[in-house]
Parts: sequence; structure tokens; C-alpha cells
Amino acid sequence: MVNFDKVTFEYIRRDEEGNVESINKALDGIDLDVKKGDFIAILGANGSGKSTLARHINALLTPTEGTVYIEEMDTKDEDNLLNIRQKTGMVFQNPDNQIIASLVEEDVGFGPENIGIPTKEIWERVAFALEKVGMTAYREKSPNNLSGGQKQRVAIAGILAMKPECIVLDEPTAMLDPKGRREVIETITELNKKEGITIILITHYMTEVVGADKVYVMNGGNVKLSGTPREIFKEVDLLKEYKLDVPQVTEIAHRLRQQGIQLPDCILTVDELVAALGAGICL
Repeated sequence: MVNFDKVTFEYIRRDEEGNVESINKALDGIDLDVKKGDFIAILGANGSGKSTLARHINALLTPTEGTVYIEEMDTKDEDNLLNIRQKTGMVFQNPDNQIIASLVEEDVGFGPENIGIPTKEIWERVAFALEKVGMTAYREKSPNNLSGGQKQRVAIAGILAMKPECIVLDEPTAMLDPKGRREVIETITELNKKEGITIILITHYMTEVVGADKVYVMNGGNVKLSGTPREIFKEVDLLKEYKLDVPQVTEIAHRLRQQGIQLPDCILTVDELVAALGAGICL
């Protein structure tokens, strides 16, 4: 679905006369593969390059060096842009930046209308998308009256109505309260498991990636770690070096091991910790 081949990206700052003042290398030789139907999480602290990487997936940015392929389509080829952006939808941190209509149903239908979908099919897509994100009851409401989590689900519905094969979410829960974060993660997990949509989640909340198929950890424009959530969260001290937390239960288990209590280094949930403490079994 997505392939990064030795991708480097540089932000170039110029003065008023066009002379280069500074060059910031945000991505440095990234190699990354995402298969169709995967749930991929990309972790990193602020400035790690994860949002820059996200913007390459639907060609909002193109590499300074290297190549990004979306189903073998080179993102640098302008002839591919329409197809790429129909295949890969993007959800940003602030839902207010993506919601433009006065009614929920009109906002969800805005994208399909812009690409010339017949009116009857637009409303079918709106109904489908709102059902999938659990917002059907709000279709005739104003987005201004929704909570942050509900707005983000409407933003996801707007992308879903375009029928993408892949949805990229760039820190979609950063501005939400815990309830809103839970709603959004449950929504995208269901879209992945039930609809087979490829999910690429950019985040720095470790608890959001426990259900991912694979996790990439970025720092300084490089991919430093990759593996399953269980493999990644074993590296508690290394993650802290990259200014990342771990799930609270993983941190508790790590500290208990430091105190000499025999526990496996693969604990992700409270149930696993309880079972390990009670039976001494590595899960």
C-alpha cells in the first residue's frame, strides 16, 4: 500500500532575496513498508519527523531525495496526485480545520461532491460514513454543537465518504479529552478490523497503539525502532531516551521488576499484569 524508499526531506529557509539561510533535515533516509489492511502506528516526540512523514503519504509533501510509492504510484509524479489522494485520506490534529459546512451531513458529503459523485450516491456515502463512525443521530446537527471527539469522528466520516483504501491520522486525539480520545481510537480500530481500511496513526500517546499490527518509533528524522507493540514496549529505558512514555501498566511492571519481582517484560494490559503476579507466567 505504502512504500518509503530511502526518503529524505529538507525544510529550506530563505531570506528575502531567496538566499538559503538554513536547512533542516526532517527525514533522513527513511525506509518503511505498509501492507494493505495493516494498522500501523508511528510514534515520536515533537520534532521527530512523524508529521512530516505523514504528509508524504498523500503527497502534501514530496521527498527531497528518495521516493514514496502509493500502490506503486510515485508521489512526485503530478499525474498520480488525484489517484493518490483518492486512495489515501488525511485526518489532522484539529477537526475544526477540516469541518467547513453548517450541518454534519453536508460536511461529510463535501468531498464526494467535489469529485463529481452523483447526488444519489453522495447521500448513500454520507449515510454509510456516519453509521461507521457512530454519528448518524447527529447528521442534521451543527458541528459547532459537537464535542471535540464527535467533531473528529465527523472529520473521519468526511474522509470515509471518499472511500479511501488508507486513512492517515496525524495526532487526531492531541486536542481531545480522554473520552474523546477513546471514541476516536475505537472508531479507527473498527474501520480497520471490519472494513479492511489501512490505518496509519501518528501519535505520541502510547496507549493508543497497543492494538496496532506494527509500530515504528521515530527520533531525529530516523526510524529507531520497529516491531509489534509488545516488542516495542519491552524497550522501556530506550523509549524514555527518545522522550516517550510507555503505557502505565507497562511502567508499573517495569518498576516492579527493578525491585526484584519476577515478571515478564511483555506486559501491556492490567489483566496481563494481574495474571503474571498471580501465576508467574510470561504472557
